[in-house]
Amino acid sequence: MNGQVRSFGAPLPARPTLEEVAKVAGVSRATVSRVINGSPRVSADVLEVVGAAIAELNYVPNRAARSLVARATMSIALVVPEDAHRFFGDPYFADVVQGISNRLSDSDYVLNLQLTHPDSPSEKTRRYLLGGNVDGALVVSHHSGDHFLASLGRSLPVVFGGRPLGDLAHPGDYYIDVDNQRGARQGTQHLIDVGRKAIATITGPSDMPASVDREAGWRETVLAAGLSDARLARGDFTEAGGIRAALRLIDEHPDLDAIFVASDLMASGVMLALAERGLRVPTDVAIVGFDNSRYATRGRVGLTTVAQPAQEMGRVMADTLLRLLAGETAPRVTMMETHLVIRESA
Repeated sequence: MNGQVRSFGAPLPARPTLEEVAKVAGVSRATVSRVINGSPRVSADVLEVVGAAIAELNYVPNRAARSLVARATMSIALVVPEDAHRFFGDPYFADVVQGISNRLSDSDYVLNLQLTHPDSPSEKTRRYLLGGNVDGALVVSHHSGDHFLASLGRSLPVVFGGRPLGDLAHPGDYYIDVDNQRGARQGTQHLIDVGRKAIATITGPSDMPASVDREAGWRETVLAAGLSDARLARGDFTEAGGIRAALRLIDEHPDLDAIFVASDLMASGVMLALAERGLRVPTDVAIVGFDNSRYATRGRVGLTTVAQPAQEMGRVMADTLLRLLAGETAPRVTMMETHLVIRESA
């Protein structure tokens, strides 16, 4: 090399700055920052102008620099206290995650998944979440026994999918939910309206708010109609759990003529169990599910079900958390509506 310094290409051009974007767009630096961070409080006109300036300058946010200055990781955790089989096997989760992803695509935040099976060390997850690794968390499918979640909201912006239950519930919680009790009343009342008298239910786990509310809606409706609320079996929101629960109901209550099932995935298992016992749907037993997922239409008999807007729930969860991270106000509780979708099973 003879002591010479070799040059490998021309010097890199200076990166455009946030201030330059603001100057080209004719807005303040703070406005550009809000656009880049996906704040919902930006008008369409401003969004268009800033977007054009970003494209013209080929501006790319410097994530590392922003993290150092703002002490932000630009990362959001999706915490799901379930095992991988349940998470990846239930279309409800896919819809929620799709909604979250759609909303975050307009921001600079990335999503990381934290599955915390009951048999895994949840303390490790709690330390990770509170150790400066994420800026906020979205929690879906929580159980009342998930005590490690109880303290999160005091130290980290957290939004729950579904109302917190038991020890997890605090007055300042932010959550997005559907009116599960009303949805269960809709489904059960439909079974009554089509003439069914011995109406059973298959619930989810008793430590989950959706299960508690859907069971309450079923019970309230059958009792109001003067019917028995004795025909109940507990499931686990899986297809196999639906099979087991349905077989128990058939053995214990051979007179049943209808079942309100707390999820479509379990209802799919119920269909299999009834076929195994030679019972026809809906001639012998009418069925109503809950979700309006792909399982409602995959079988020979279409499933009457209570539809919930899972994808929209995910979008609103992410939007609420982004508002909190931007220092803006957001509704603490957002309740979304359900509606009945009638098919052949009832």
